[in-house]
Amino acid sequence: MNQDLSIFQLVLHASFVVQVVMIGLLAVSVVSWSMIFGKVFGLKRVRALNDSFEREFWSGKNLAELNQAAGAKHASAPMERIFASGMREFLKLRERRLDAAAQLDGARRAMRASFQRELDVIEGNLGFLASVGSVSPYVGLFGTVWGIMHAFVGLSNLQQVTLATVAPGIAEALVATAIGLFAAIPAVVAYNRFARDIDRVATQLETFIEEFLNILQRNVGAPVAQSAATAPAPLR
Repeated sequence: MNQDLSIFQLVLHASFVVQVVMIGLLAVSVVSWSMIFGKVFGLKRVRALNDSFEREFWSGKNLAELNQAAGAKHASAPMERIFASGMREFLKLRERRLDAAAQLDGARRAMRASFQRELDVIEGNLGFLASVGSVSPYVGLFGTVWGIMHAFVGLSNLQQVTLATVAPGIAEALVATAIGLFAAIPAVVAYNRFARDIDRVATQLETFIEEFLNILQRNVGAPVAQSAATAPAPLR
């Protein structure tokens, strides 16, 4: 009985439909785990790059130098790309000699568009994890229902039904639900964790946008070669 009811034997002797469900759930679980590890390292890298640029931004470098450095880098932080988009738009509108409100509004819109693009990239694969977490238990349940139905159909041909004859078929079917939960639980936990981490990154980026807009407001009509720490007071 122990050998017959081992996990390997249960999977091996399950019906074709249940085996397909199990294989599909295992494949989805492998893909979701790869995405989980990729997202863990990706978010860690995003936070490190943002923190590094933020320290550099407030270190006293002037805005022109920061803008040139941002354009020269191939692998820059999301915060740095947002800064570069806002700075480019601000300088472009400034060359056209538009009023201060137009310059600030253009920079704000450019940074907001860049912020949304960066957030879409950071949130990549979250939808897949959410789908795995919500759908996998039901797919496993489908395999269980099909397996139990198949087991009872087979038992209908027997003259005498005992627990020993019922148990293998029921156990085979329940393995599908177990695999569905195995795929769903890590995906749900990871999704909730990543959602919180991304909210923190989004808050950090939004705070930077507002702070940088305040700096641009103080730089309206002043040379952009000034740093964030030494920018002039707001115009009266």
